Amino acid sequence: MKTTEFLQNETVAIILIATVLILVLLVIYLMIKTSKINQRYEKFIKKIGNSKNIEQDLKNYMNRVERVEKQNSELVRACDILDDNLKICIQKTGMVRYNAFRDTGSELSFALALLDRNNNGVVLNGIYSREMSNIYAKPVKNGIATFKISEEEERAIQKAIES
Repeated sequence: MKTTEFLQNETVAIILIATVLILVLLVIYLMIKTSKINQRYEKFIKKIGNSKNIEQDLKNYMNRVERVEKQNSELVRACDILDDNLKICIQKTGMVRYNAFRDTGSELSFALALLDRNNNGVVLNGIYSREMSNIYAKPVKNGIATFKISEEEERAIQKAIES
């Protein structure tokens, strides 16, 4: 079979036409894909910056990210320091008003417990009478007074612990 006879064969012509059609369809598909990728690329570049120097824009962006990370770590450290300080600050209070003496009314005496997170602090007892007024302070460690305390002082400490 000669080359001219081969090319004149209908089967070969159909195969060549089908191949060309497939290649044309493939080219169209690739053009559409390339167009979509170009559109996404242009949107991306607009978000990054002026698109004149992408490398410089990315460096600037990374510098900003590093600054933000540094600021965040400083904020976390500051919050940790504040949290440590709060452990020893007064966080719980309990107050009980009472009449220390029968001849006085209006419950002008009081017991006031001021405790931190670990139930350490002080209980104050203000005793009022017609002739004078006194205030006594007793330390509290882990919710327990280190000195003998009155019933009102004990109730004030319990109120503070429960608050």
